[in-house]
Amino acid sequence: MAANRSYHPTIFLPPLARLSLQSTQQVSGALEKLRAVYWSPPLPAQITLPKRTILNDNAATDSGYATAENSDDEGEPSIITHVFDVTDSERLEVLRADTLEREFSVRWTTGFISRSDSWIENALGDDDRESRAQLLDEATKLLSAFIGDEVTEAEEDDERDEGEPTMVRSVSFPTSDGRVIEVQLHDAPMLEDDHTSVGLQSWGSCIRFGKRLCANPTSFSLTALPRGSNRPLRVLELGAGTGLLSILAAKLFRGSSQPPTVIATDFHPDVLANLAINVAANLPSSSIPSSSTHTSPQVQVHVLDWEHPTTSPPLDEPFDVILAADVIYHPHHARWIRVCVERLLRRPTSSQLDGKGGVFWMFNAVREVGRHEGLAESVERVFNDSAPADIGEGSGKGTMLRILEMEEAEKEVGVGRVDESGYRLFKIGWVEEST
Repeated sequence: MAANRSYHPTIFLPPLARLSLQSTQQVSGALEKLRAVYWSPPLPAQITLPKRTILNDNAATDSGYATAENSDDEGEPSIITHVFDVTDSERLEVLRADTLEREFSVRWTTGFISRSDSWIENALGDDDRESRAQLLDEATKLLSAFIGDEVTEAEEDDERDEGEPTMVRSVSFPTSDGRVIEVQLHDAPMLEDDHTSVGLQSWGSCIRFGKRLCANPTSFSLTALPRGSNRPLRVLELGAGTGLLSILAAKLFRGSSQPPTVIATDFHPDVLANLAINVAANLPSSSIPSSSTHTSPQVQVHVLDWEHPTTSPPLDEPFDVILAADVIYHPHHARWIRVCVERLLRRPTSSQLDGKGGVFWMFNAVREVGRHEGLAESVERVFNDSAPADIGEGSGKGTMLRILEMEEAEKEVGVGRVDESGYRLFKIGWVEEST
């Protein structure tokens, strides 16, 4: 009997570089088949495990970070497949044990989630848009299942940091209107040899900053825009990690007639996967008011490389509020972040509604020992010595980012790591270039 390879993810998952060309039915079929492969038997009687020879060592599997303009073959290695049959009782185990297929599936699902915004917006009407939003929920659930399996395997094999098991914890945040916001945070173990995976865990500065946001959201500009603005407030989180600040920003507006557009960004693939899990757990699509015109999740997860930032959707419009907590772990980070904020923060205009431009809030831990000692000071150097930015729209003068306010905050007992001696809150915004 001829071998049936239709259930290999590397075969049936559509290229993300051409996601915009995929119909709702095509993506639905791909996700349904992906679930059937890993979690829902039965499968066809014959599944084969290919033996692969990579012909192009420099090619990389499409992880979802390539632009939609990429060629059909870019990022997809050439493969020679040698097929052999397996017995009926072994078919699921053989396919699921294929590491290449599983890693491809995880990267594809992560990439689909990060790219889904424009795909949903390009739907053929309201019903199709709702169907696509439901498929995004399905992809998020699949990714959560993948990550859950991987974390379990990693713990069993001691592949991650010993003594740092996966943890789900509940954190409460009292609000200024008497509510208490509950957030469930999934913290995954950091990768032993990769400092960029720090976002897999929720750090003390993020929790402290979150409490301040909830206690007085107005002081952090987390309020609906004035009537007549004809657009929602746009909120961006840099280095979102577990997504706490983005989740809180969305929950603060629960029930609002004009909910904000909240974008949670990070770079590391594992962090993005864990971020999607947290967003799905705390903000299911069913929480969106039925009267809302927004069919996408209240928090959108998107990849952002600080060193090489892009302004592709959903980052193609400026943001009113940018949030960041404990994001300085390298001498270059402050400089890269400044460039991102210059591109993404709303500029001052002559409009009475948007005249002052947006605000960037950064809450950083101060570390006086260890390998991150003194990095907090780089924020002041970079933002107080920065060159003028481009001319602000309608201002007629040059504008530059400057630290408008800085506040010291003490460490809270039981919150944060041992190397944290305190925190600094920065309010950064646009000022006119001095003549």
